[in-house]
Amino acid sequence: MSAQVVTLDFATRAVDVLRESEQVEFDASYLSEPRAIEFPTPGGHAYGFFYPPTNPEDEAPTGELPPLLVLIHCGPTSVVTPELVLEKQYFSSRGFAYVDVNYGGSTGYGRRFRDLLYGQWGVVDVEDAVAATRYLVEQGLADPARLLIDGGSAGGWTTLCALTFTDAFAAGASYYGVSDLEPFATFTHKFELKYTDLLVGPWPEAADLWRERSPVRHAERISKPVLILQGDEDEVVPPSQAELIVAALEERAIPHAYLLFEGEQHGFRRSENIARSLEAELTFYGRVLGFDPADDLPTLDIRHLPGA
Repeated sequence: MSAQVVTLDFATRAVDVLRESEQVEFDASYLSEPRAIEFPTPGGHAYGFFYPPTNPEDEAPTGELPPLLVLIHCGPTSVVTPELVLEKQYFSSRGFAYVDVNYGGSTGYGRRFRDLLYGQWGVVDVEDAVAATRYLVEQGLADPARLLIDGGSAGGWTTLCALTFTDAFAAGASYYGVSDLEPFATFTHKFELKYTDLLVGPWPEAADLWRERSPVRHAERISKPVLILQGDEDEVVPPSQAELIVAALEERAIPHAYLLFEGEQHGFRRSENIARSLEAELTFYGRVLGFDPADDLPTLDIRHLPGA
């Protein structure tokens, strides 16, 4: 069933569909069915949903493990559920294993779990993302040499932190992600103006900690390729955040690509831009990991990639 906007009469339980997203016809045999996982972390346990690679027309060579793409949800105290999202199926149908991570701080697993992220944003989320990969590698479900990470907004922040402060991943993609916390002390929308005080520490008392956690302040530690995708009208995480990390990557000749989408805000909405971002991500991973996707994909300018 496609997504719908409805009204619900609680007295009669009658549902009136006001608007429905466009129905998409596809072969269900290409759909990867998620399974819930629970895995050990430095803080105890975290959770997720694992999607095995699924394509009835193709299979991996005998003995070859798939690359693993780790998705970090936005929020950051949100949650990811096993609903049908075609962007995930895009990768699982092309040979990728895929895992959604509900790291410490995610909603839906109790108050203690929810509180794990307070004061620890950029630490617990990163540790749990790495722990998810370790678990799936130990289960024989992913290639340890081909671990990838992506996310949008707060998920982009965790992606950049993981690429900066760990060496667990071969590459990553940040969609309109936070690279430097300090500007958010005074500039963001009213609803989240003091959110970072709770997640990291009070400003300005914890200013040193804000800087310590910010990936762009430690860009010299990034050594793996990074794809940056950004909307030019984003007022939540403005383009300046992308420009900061891109400039730092360029200065250090770290392989990277940067796509700025005209007219997009915080979360891409135009179908052509959503498609372009997915194609760019697949192209990027193919170039970085050394395989040629079967799709007819647009070219992508990856700066400083050896052999490019």
